[in-house]
Amino acid sequence: MTLRTRLRDLALGARFSVAGGRSGRLRTLLTATGVGFGVALLLLAASLPNMLFQREVRESVRAVDGSGTVDAPRPDSFLHLGRTTVYRDDVVSGLLLRPEGDRPPVPPGAAAFPARGEMLVSPALRELLDSPEGALLRERLPYRIGGTIGPAGLIGPAELRYVAHVGFLTTDNFDGRGVRYGWSVPEEPMNAFLILLVVVACVVLLLPVLVFIATAVRFGGEQRDRRLAALRLVGADTAMIRRIAAGESLAGSLLGLLVGLGLFAVARRFAGAFTIWDVNAYPGDVVPMPALAALALVAVPVSSVVVTLFAMRGVIVEPLGVVRTSTPRRRRLWWRLLLLAAGAALLVPLRGEVQVTEASIDTVGVAAGTTLALIGLTTLLPWLVEAGVKRLHAGPVAWQLAVRRLQLSSGTAARAVSGIVVAATGAIALQMLFQAMENDFTQGTGQDVSRAAIVVGVDAGSAGAARETIARFERTEGVRDVVGIVESHVWRSGPLGKGEEYTPMSSLRVGDCASLAEFARLPSCKDGDVFVLLAHGAQGSPPDSFVTRAVRPGALVALRDPHPSAPQRAEGGPPPQWRIPATARVVDSRPDPTGMHQYGVLATPSAIDAARLDDPDAQTMVRLDPAVPDAADHVRNTAEKIDPTSWVRTLAETERDAAFGSVRTGILVGSTLTMLLVAASLLVATLEQLRDRRRLLSSLVAFGTRRSTLSWSVLWQTAVPITVGLILSVVGGTGLGVVLLAMGGQRVQDWWVFLPVVGIGLGLIAAVTLLSMPFLWRLMRADGLRTE
Repeated sequence: MTLRTRLRDLALGARFSVAGGRSGRLRTLLTATGVGFGVALLLLAASLPNMLFQREVRESVRAVDGSGTVDAPRPDSFLHLGRTTVYRDDVVSGLLLRPEGDRPPVPPGAAAFPARGEMLVSPALRELLDSPEGALLRERLPYRIGGTIGPAGLIGPAELRYVAHVGFLTTDNFDGRGVRYGWSVPEEPMNAFLILLVVVACVVLLLPVLVFIATAVRFGGEQRDRRLAALRLVGADTAMIRRIAAGESLAGSLLGLLVGLGLFAVARRFAGAFTIWDVNAYPGDVVPMPALAALALVAVPVSSVVVTLFAMRGVIVEPLGVVRTSTPRRRRLWWRLLLLAAGAALLVPLRGEVQVTEASIDTVGVAAGTTLALIGLTTLLPWLVEAGVKRLHAGPVAWQLAVRRLQLSSGTAARAVSGIVVAATGAIALQMLFQAMENDFTQGTGQDVSRAAIVVGVDAGSAGAARETIARFERTEGVRDVVGIVESHVWRSGPLGKGEEYTPMSSLRVGDCASLAEFARLPSCKDGDVFVLLAHGAQGSPPDSFVTRAVRPGALVALRDPHPSAPQRAEGGPPPQWRIPATARVVDSRPDPTGMHQYGVLATPSAIDAARLDDPDAQTMVRLDPAVPDAADHVRNTAEKIDPTSWVRTLAETERDAAFGSVRTGILVGSTLTMLLVAASLLVATLEQLRDRRRLLSSLVAFGTRRSTLSWSVLWQTAVPITVGLILSVVGGTGLGVVLLAMGGQRVQDWWVFLPVVGIGLGLIAAVTLLSMPFLWRLMRADGLRTE
């Protein structure tokens, strides 16, 4: 047979896909829609690496270049200070600048350097500040809006960012001096645990897409077989009708490619309008990796032909019959178990091979083993559904209709929910990996959020200003309690000892008894008491002998460095001195609300004249009133008004590794997109099945069957396979998770991790069923009995 003949048969099949009447065009449209959804998601997945990379590039381009040191002011130099604040759980990043000459470089994304007292804002921040919801944030940013930051200065269109020109920056409160922007930090290699997580996530997220595409190319199979029977009647042989069927599927998949490219183009155009798990991107950053995009665009049409030819192996098309099938053979189990065994054979030998200290794993082995295991579970579903429905009999009319339909054709129903099974199985295994690895990548901070929610540090300059700072926080709306400390230092009085280059020093904290009790275990306390605080080397604090060199009961200490460096000697005059009372008690340190052990001297207000302290700071730890919704933002506003360079720290009990957080965010974004595709695919598959049975549904209604009975029947036809599928997902996902955890020597943290996944699966089924009801009721009309 010549190539020309084969191409002619393929072209004839393609012609039938668009000229085969209304039903043929509808089948092609459904196939193209299903394939299009899958292709669009594959292209989005292929774009994710570039999108995340471009975010990192944008971040490095706008960062001040710190690769060189600029020691003195220059015409093109500027002082800078990075500011990051939180407003109602949204991060607002900022950069404060003060030029030191008349030629400062323009910040990336800006048309000109902002004037003094002005700030440039991102479009999203401008929109927020102009809205009623941004009133509190407007108080925190007391600068005039002088322009907009362009894409070159933002990591995403939804980023909240500002760049302000201020006059209060000095070499005492700045981050550094710069002359240019743009620098990058060498990226640390990802450790083996994170690589394992990424590999498994890629398989888990992309496999449901491929399963759905394989299901979509089989839409309308019964109608296609009837059309092929007519072709047999006019002389087509078996090989020819197979080529025609392949051409029909190929045309639908190629049209699906075009639909997918269109959907991807639309999604790309509106990429900045959507934020998923705090990630959004500019359209220009959503570009598929060429190799991955080419693989997807080639694999889809090829797989459509392969799936069609595979599906026709069990179908016998006769010239005088619509479709004649021999007595249905029982589905064979052995090759399905063989796939599972092959996956296990690849994964089990890797047990204990993944070490956190390594930076590589057997990527091919893990990916292939996970893929085979998931495919094996997917192929096992039709066998389980077929074996299960054979044992279902008595029940209400709706139940009997559903069971009989499943007994006659359980494969169609199983294929419809196969995407859910793959997604749920992979999600369970992935969630088990997440929970086990989270302990390795999440560390306890030791912070006690029940004692304080926010800590603020202000360079007060004087004791009076420090006390006023503490008082202003006490008057702030939403503040329940305040721990306020005036903090400075004391130095050992007298000359330097032999071999000493610096005068021994320690910290001095002045506050009331309640505040001092946050730092030490005090046996008793009243105004006028003084304590010497020892941390006994806890958390890397100096040994007690180092502390007692400077402070001990009865010691005379200086309140300013008695042996300052050369730039400080110009102040002149002997430093003020203070004698620690001999009655001062030595007490043990306790972790403060930030989780740190402090050391030095604790003094109550009447024990020392705080006005004599040298350049004191005000440290304030705040407890919030949960009844005030914006209490934290009120505290941040107060800190900004007191000192724009003050530091504000929100306490948290745990902190997560940055690399793990990035991987987790990427997987959550992909999971969300995959679940949306699964829901859409299930809806399309359900509507396609209902369309194929419209004549049967109309006949049942014409004979008096109630519509509610048929509606319940459709529900049961979906519920039975999905129930079997979810049970299979729980068993298979848990088993796969255990095997994957064994690679890194991890143990299962929670055996009930499958419950949320099962809940999501049931929710998707309920939503799809409800959305298909209007279409079902439309089909249950007498005019559905008409034929062409």
